[in-house]
Amino acid sequence: MSRRKRKRSGSARAQPQPPAPAPAPAPAPPAQQPQQRQSAPDDGLRRGYARGRARDEEIRAGLEPLAPGERPRVVTIAAIVAIVFAIANVATAVGGNDISTASGDPSLATAVTTAVLLLAGFGMLARQYWAVLGFQAILGIQIVFFSLYLIGVQKLWHAIIPVLAIGLLGWLFWKLVRPMAQLQMPTRGPREPAP
Repeated sequence: MSRRKRKRSGSARAQPQPPAPAPAPAPAPPAQQPQQRQSAPDDGLRRGYARGRARDEEIRAGLEPLAPGERPRVVTIAAIVAIVFAIANVATAVGGNDISTASGDPSLATAVTTAVLLLAGFGMLARQYWAVLGFQAILGIQIVFFSLYLIGVQKLWHAIIPVLAIGLLGWLFWKLVRPMAQLQMPTRGPREPAP
């Protein structure tokens, strides 16, 4: 084992120590560089947000507001799809091939999903923004469920219907984005410039 040597406090005090050199002043430009580096990402973010806002304004300016009573064709298609899904939901419940709750009673789950689909369908026929938004949420949930179903597919032909459903529901979801923005716009008339 080795022993550590200790400095004796008495001998360290007895020896005179050379004067410490004066610290050199820090150059000013390097001190400013970190601040510039920190502000550079902020400037880049601001420019990016400004470009995004300009692009959004350009898209909004290109949107034509809907006339009173006008309903985009894709909203009508989505309303019909929602109502057909509600009817199919009831038909499968009557036929015995339906979703069941934890208690095994399918009536509550069928009633809720059918009511939500009918509410969305008739809301879209009435040109309601919230109905289109709600139906898009339903479409998104269905796309996720079909995608999760694909994880467990063992035969290729079992994947055909989910892949088709994902493609069609995704197409409908995408096509509803622009009409949803048009439904949210004010009615036709002179538009005031933004300040």
